[in-house]
Amino acid sequence: MDLSADLDFARSLADTADAISLERFRAADLHVSKKADSTHVTDADQAVERALRERIAAERPDDSFLGEETTADSGAEAMSEGHRQWVVDPIDGTANYLRGVPVWATLISLAVDGRPVLGVVSAPALGKRWWAAQGLGAHSLEGELHVSGVTELGDASLSYNSIQQWDDDDRLQALIDLSRKVWRTRAYGDMWSYMMVAEGVLDVAGEPDLRPWDIAALVPIVEEAGGRITSLDGDPGPWHGSALATNGLVHDAVVEVIRR
Repeated sequence: MDLSADLDFARSLADTADAISLERFRAADLHVSKKADSTHVTDADQAVERALRERIAAERPDDSFLGEETTADSGAEAMSEGHRQWVVDPIDGTANYLRGVPVWATLISLAVDGRPVLGVVSAPALGKRWWAAQGLGAHSLEGELHVSGVTELGDASLSYNSIQQWDDDDRLQALIDLSRKVWRTRAYGDMWSYMMVAEGVLDVAGEPDLRPWDIAALVPIVEEAGGRITSLDGDPGPWHGSALATNGLVHDAVVEVIRR
């Protein structure tokens, strides 16, 4: 399939999102509330998703939409909504956003029959953006993306996002076991860890307790950069509640350590 026009559209959606989110970033009157699952949501999250949903409805009326703030369900039900589905996280890293930490981004993906084939990750407070589409390579504002060539876990650099997440998912011991096998561990957090895998400056990034909109946009970028992204247990696609991205060369070794 030719995804060039869709990729151009997705990048224009990211421009729309950036204009809204940057204007509200560190705003004194930012409105913050809690959702039913006790996670935070800001007026910026809601405004970005509303704007992108309206543009998609107007410019891609035959496509369905899955977004964090306006869609209650995920998983198999989400995949059944249509052949082409836009999956949006208006602000990935809302906790950072509301505290004024610049590590956050809008995630935009197009999934065809449940498989993400296009992704844009736009982090305007960092001055960064990454994008990819199936067969078109992975790119950033600095150029084309390629994963690292590290082949041994003992030489690998890992970002695990949050100890609490791994502990809450009863995987803390697996994380500790993995940390003892890699060269270096850090918790850069959220989408940034996965983009650094695609850039080749990290070799492994992973976390449990995710939803499809947290993962979908990452998949094409990591894969088109030459890497591999699955669930923590090695299942393909963004529908399994977790993510593991690697340069591909160490993927099976990582899964062997952390799989339930």
